[in-house]
Amino acid sequence: MTPKTKTLLAGALVGSLLAALPARAAEDVDVSKLPPAAAKTGLTYDKDIKALFENSCVKCHSGDRPKSKYSMESLPAIIKGGSSDEAAIIAGKSDKSPLVWYIADLVEEMEMPPLDKRDKYPVLTKEQIGLVRAWIDQGAK
Repeated sequence: MTPKTKTLLAGALVGSLLAALPARAAEDVDVSKLPPAAAKTGLTYDKDIKALFENSCVKCHSGDRPKSKYSMESLPAIIKGGSSDEAAIIAGKSDKSPLVWYIADLVEEMEMPPLDKRDKYPVLTKEQIGLVRAWIDQGAK
């Protein structure tokens, strides 16, 4: 078996395993640990959120093969979610949005950015997570 074939098989195996993991149910997440939503109103993706995601998320979640098949290159893709077939953002409900759980480190093994990549990709601050929450609560537009 060639090294390229081994790499492709390993990637397929990891992808299959990730796809087989059950989606985390909202009742399993302790949302009391979430930072509060920011008080700022009139938030939009382009004006307030896009730069945060570009700084911490897009390098892994873009291109032809985004991690977990979750592209963060456009607003519709961000809302849609990735390989779990579960929406990443539930407009109007930040506490029910998996993206918020992951950026707030509420789901073990799904912390975003991953714990071992945080030297390269900055974690969002509590204030930034609060801004993302407020944006989602205001309709994720």
